[in-house]
Amino acid sequence: MPTAHCDILISGGGIAGLTAAAAFGSAGFEVICVDPSPPITNRDADGADMRTTAMLQPARRVLQAAGLWERLEPHASPLQVMRIVDAGGEKPEPRLTKDFNAADVSELPFGWNFPNWLLRREMVDRLGELQNVTFLPGIRTTSLFTREGEARVGLSDGRKIRTRLVIAADGRGSPMRHAAGIEVQTKRYGQKALAFAVTHPVPHESVSTEIHRTGGPFTLVPLPDREGVPCSAVVWMDDGPLSQTRYDMDVTAFEAAMTERSANLFGPLRLASNRSIWPIISQKAQRLTSERLALVAEAAHVVPPIGAQGLNMSLADTSTLLALAQERPDGLGDPPMLDAYHKARYGDISLRVQGIDALNRASQTKNPMLRDMRAAGLNALYALPAVRKTLMQMGLGVR
Repeated sequence: MPTAHCDILISGGGIAGLTAAAAFGSAGFEVICVDPSPPITNRDADGADMRTTAMLQPARRVLQAAGLWERLEPHASPLQVMRIVDAGGEKPEPRLTKDFNAADVSELPFGWNFPNWLLRREMVDRLGELQNVTFLPGIRTTSLFTREGEARVGLSDGRKIRTRLVIAADGRGSPMRHAAGIEVQTKRYGQKALAFAVTHPVPHESVSTEIHRTGGPFTLVPLPDREGVPCSAVVWMDDGPLSQTRYDMDVTAFEAAMTERSANLFGPLRLASNRSIWPIISQKAQRLTSERLALVAEAAHVVPPIGAQGLNMSLADTSTLLALAQERPDGLGDPPMLDAYHKARYGDISLRVQGIDALNRASQTKNPMLRDMRAAGLNALYALPAVRKTLMQMGLGVR
C-alpha cells in the first residue's frame, strides 16, 4: 500500500481530536485524523456518549476559528450562574448555597453546554466541508517511528503516513504516548461517575448546580427543554461500588435515588437518557512532547469532572499548538515549536490538575468535621469579593 503524506496526523477522533482536525484544517494544514471507533452521532443509539461538555469562554474562540461555533451555537445552553450547594449534613438537604454569576466578571455567560453526541455530529460534518482534512473512522494508529525531519505512522489498515507532526489525542491510555516512551503520573480515587440526562419540573434558569455530599459532587448542567419540560445533564460521582449499584438499578429505583441525592432542588427527577459510567482518575504526562509528537487532551492530562475544566484544558492545548504552527509554518513539528508548546502549557496543566485533585478529595470526605470545614471554606471564599472574582476568572481560563 502506498505511503501517504500530510502536515499533521491526529491520532484520536474524540471531541478533542475532531476539534483539532477542524482547527488545523481551517488554518490550511493538510490533516489526517484517525480513530478506532466510528463516532456515534445519535442520542438514542447504543453506545452514545451521554456526557455533556461545558465550553467556557476561551473555548468559543477556538471553535470559531475551526468553523464550528456557527454550527454549535443554535444548540447551546448558556451557563450564566454556577451554583455550589453544600448538602453535607446528616440528611441530603441544602445547608449552604452560593451563586457565582458570570455578570460579575464578564458580559458573556461562563460558557455553553452541549451534549457530547451532538458535538461529534457537528464536528464530523464540519470535517466533511474541509477538502484538506481526511477523517478515517474505524482505523487506529499501530506504530510510530520518528526522526529529525518527520514522523512515520503505521495504521491498522496497512497504510503508512509520513507527517511533520503527530498530535496524540488518543485518550488516557494513548498508544502514541506509549510508543514515544512518555511516562504518566496517575492517581486513583476509588470513584466512578454516572452520566445521564434528566427532566424535572423546576426550571434550571441557566444555572449549573453542583451539590456536594460525601463521595463526590452531583452536578446538574442546563440543557434545552425536552418536549416543553426543563432538562439537565447530570454527572454523579461517588464511590465505585455504589455507582455501579446505581448503574444497575431499575429506572424507578434509580429515579428515587437521584432525586434524593439532588436534595430535591428541582422536584422529582425523571431519567431521560441511557446511563454511562466510567472510573475517575487524575493523570498527567511527565512531558507533553517527544520528537515530532505533541500530546493534547487526555493523552496529556486527565482530571475529575469538576468545574468544566477537562475539555477546556484540551482546547487550550490545541489553541496553543495552532498559534505556534501559524507563527512558523516552516517549523511545524520541529524542536523549537514543541519546546515552546511544552513550556506554554505544562505549568498551567500542573496547577489545574493539582487544584482539581484537592477539590475532589475534599468532596469525598466522610468526616463530619471535615465536611463542616468544606462548607466554612466555601462561605469564607465567597465572602471575599476580590477572591471570588479571581476564582471565577481562573475557572474561565482567563487568568
